[in-house]
Amino acid sequence: MINCIVIDDEPMALELLENYISKVPFLSFSAAYRDAVKALNDISTANIDLIFLDINMPDLSGLQFLETLTDPPMVVFTTAYSEYAVKSYDYEAVDYLLKPIEFERFLKAANKAYDKFLTTESRNSGIDTVFIKCGTDYHRINPEDICYIESAGNYVEFKTESKSLMSLLTMNEAMNLVGKRRFIQVHRSFSVAIRHIEVIESDTIKVCGRDIPIGQKYRENLKNLI
Repeated sequence: MINCIVIDDEPMALELLENYISKVPFLSFSAAYRDAVKALNDISTANIDLIFLDINMPDLSGLQFLETLTDPPMVVFTTAYSEYAVKSYDYEAVDYLLKPIEFERFLKAANKAYDKFLTTESRNSGIDTVFIKCGTDYHRINPEDICYIESAGNYVEFKTESKSLMSLLTMNEAMNLVGKRRFIQVHRSFSVAIRHIEVIESDTIKVCGRDIPIGQKYRENLKNLI
C-alpha cells in the first residue's frame, strides 16, 4: 500500500482527492491538510510515500513546502495553473494534474506512482550490503544485521548485536541507506528493524535485548504494523 496525504487549501479539492484515493486499491489515505505548514510534522514522523500537493496556497506554496523537506516523498502536483508544469520537473514530480481533475486522469497518475513505488521497493529489498561512513572510514555491513538506529545530535548510530557504527546522517537518510521498509520509527530518536522486534509493550519495544521507548506520535504507525 502507498500511504498518501493531500495538501490543498480548497476543501472541495481535498474531499474530491480523498474520494478518488479511496477508490484505488493500492492507495491508503492518511490525512488531508489545508495548510502545508501543519503537514510538516507528520511528514517527518510518519511513513508517507506520496503527496497530492497543490501549488498555489497561502503562507507557503507547494513548491516552497517541498524545498523545506530534506528527503521528500513522491509528489503529484494538483493545480489549476498549467504554467507550473515545466517547473514541476525540477522537483522530480511523478505527475502534474490540472484542475478540475477527472478520475481517469487521477488513476493514470496513481499508476505512475505505483510503478515508481514498486521499483524503489524492489531496489530496497534487494540490498544485501551497504557501506556506512564513520569518520574517514567506510564499514561494510548487511542491513539485516542492524537491530536499530539511534539518533544522537547530528549523527546516527547503527547498532547490531556485536558492534555499533556512528555516522553523520539524519534518521531519514540512514533509513533510506539500509532500506526504509525494513525499519519503523518508534521514537524521535529510534528506528527499529522489524525483523528484530522481540516484544512490544505499552511504552517500550524490545529489540535485540534492549528496551526502546515508544513515542506518543509513533504509536499509530506501530499499531498499523501489528
